[in-house]
Amino acid sequence: MSTPPSPATARRTPTRLPVWAFLVATAALIGGAAFLASAFLERPIADPEGSFLGPSWVRLPVLCLSAIVIDLLPRALWQGRLNPARTWDAVVLRARTHWTRARLQLVVVGISCFYVVYVSYRNLKSLLPLLHDEKYDRELRLLDRFLLFGHDPATLLHDLLGTDVTAHVLSAVYLTYIPLVAVLVTAWLVWSRIGYGWWFVTAQGIAWTLGAVSYYLLPTLGPGIMYPWLTSDLAATGASDLMDSLVYSRQGFLWGGGEYQGVAGFASLHTAIALLWALMASATIRSRAIRTVFWVNFALTVVATLYFGWHYIADDLAGAAIALIAFRVGARVTGQRGLRAPEADIASGRAVVSPTR
Repeated sequence: MSTPPSPATARRTPTRLPVWAFLVATAALIGGAAFLASAFLERPIADPEGSFLGPSWVRLPVLCLSAIVIDLLPRALWQGRLNPARTWDAVVLRARTHWTRARLQLVVVGISCFYVVYVSYRNLKSLLPLLHDEKYDRELRLLDRFLLFGHDPATLLHDLLGTDVTAHVLSAVYLTYIPLVAVLVTAWLVWSRIGYGWWFVTAQGIAWTLGAVSYYLLPTLGPGIMYPWLTSDLAATGASDLMDSLVYSRQGFLWGGGEYQGVAGFASLHTAIALLWALMASATIRSRAIRTVFWVNFALTVVATLYFGWHYIADDLAGAAIALIAFRVGARVTGQRGLRAPEADIASGRAVVSPTR
């Protein structure tokens, strides 16, 4: 007759959870919140169109299918040397060794959950002025001026960096973020190690969810919209056009003529996601050059948020905090402990999560 384990032993026994469990729970949580908010306000759930390949329900699957073709076709053509039989053999070999059941599960579940999280985030952001009309722009601007001895960040950066060439460079960096959101999710799911893919997409889900929460904790419009004279001397760029379009869509939304608005300042999700990319690159990519590119992109993104008046200093600090939390929690719940994840857990598609640690 076997002896039951002692309570102490039971507490030390790790609980095996599917590696996708936290991501699915996050998607269900923010998706439920968006559904309830939309039902309460009697507004339909919208899938806002982006500027890159249309709405996200089209954009993400198209990117994923494109990545699969890019992964299989050039490799097969090179190895097959235009011989149909050898080319087909190369496709079959790559599909068998890379596109395993675990990889397909990562891609399908990861893309689906990210789609739910992102669209729910956009809807909660859009509904913010209907659910919470108080704003804290004055307080955050006073904090900026206190930290900078009576100056606004945008004004100081304009004096330091100029208002023409720099505006175009930073605008390009700022707007590149929009397509990269979908591109990098696809890249990490398709080409990274499976454990790293789960880590990346889970951390993304956490970051976007925390971003939606932060909008409701401290609603703001941002200095460029609340105090437009701060950025009136800048050259016309894509970033300024984007800000104008957001102002117009917000006005249309509030006056009943629009279905969506995208203005919310605290926290800065540009900062959060750009930092999260840099952290993930440092943890999962061996190339120093690629890691450097991500860190430079993060630094320039932070400068751009202040330069164009998208955000206050507190917004960027809060965005950085969101990234660090998402990075650490994402690692924890997907079983990642360092630069090299446990091979057994990755291969099985499961993470070992200890309830006592």
